[in-house]
Amino acid sequence: MNIVGIIPARMASSRFPNKPMVDILGIPMIGHCYLRSKMSEVLSDVYVATCDKVIFEYITGIGGKAVMTSSSHERASDRTAEAMLKIERATNKKIDIVVLLQGDEPMTTPDMIKLAVTPLINSTSIKISNLYTDIKTIKEFEDPNEVKVVVDNKKYALYFSREAIPSRKKGFLDVPMYKQVCVIPFTRDYLIKYNSLAPTLLENIESVDMMRVLEHGDKIKMVYMTEENFSVDTEEDLINVINVMKKDKLINKYIKN
Repeated sequence: MNIVGIIPARMASSRFPNKPMVDILGIPMIGHCYLRSKMSEVLSDVYVATCDKVIFEYITGIGGKAVMTSSSHERASDRTAEAMLKIERATNKKIDIVVLLQGDEPMTTPDMIKLAVTPLINSTSIKISNLYTDIKTIKEFEDPNEVKVVVDNKKYALYFSREAIPSRKKGFLDVPMYKQVCVIPFTRDYLIKYNSLAPTLLENIESVDMMRVLEHGDKIKMVYMTEENFSVDTEEDLINVINVMKKDKLINKYIKN
């Protein structure tokens, strides 16, 4: 099975400009994302998809693979779909599953990728999955940079929001608090279908790609993970990630002292 990881990245982030190239322990953040994803045995290959030459030149300069994409994309999934089709044309090989990996989650691990992809490998009825994990503090629960998710009894997504869901304002303080972790496998054909669908009202309101899936009546399989993972949306996040990654179990496998 041809399973390809694609990391969409651009310099013009509204919340943290130029963050893909920000330094973490001596290498750019996008380098951590790429090198750690390359460790995954489930992935046939990994590419960075970008509209910025500085990112393209960095990745190719370390011997990695990168694809230049349009600068007009608003969603990571749109950039990923364009890159997927370019990769297929360049390699003359059809992709079965594409794994959308985030360029601002430098602590993604091979185990996380395998966990996310497994439902699609095991069942042809599952077209897309997401990882999710516990939110441990009320501060994080109320942080709009964290995408919260509510799941049903069969572990399919019910709703995603940057607001604190489910509500703690009705006297129920001990509510399930979960956040999306952006390792997102799509079957090839479902990614093409997804990008043919019109953007939706709630997708735009929440600024969460996955709402388009739910609003068009499709299902997202949620896969619970216990590994700790941190995204970088702010300078404070960056400082935290740098401190945590100093003790990371993978870092010595790709950073030479």
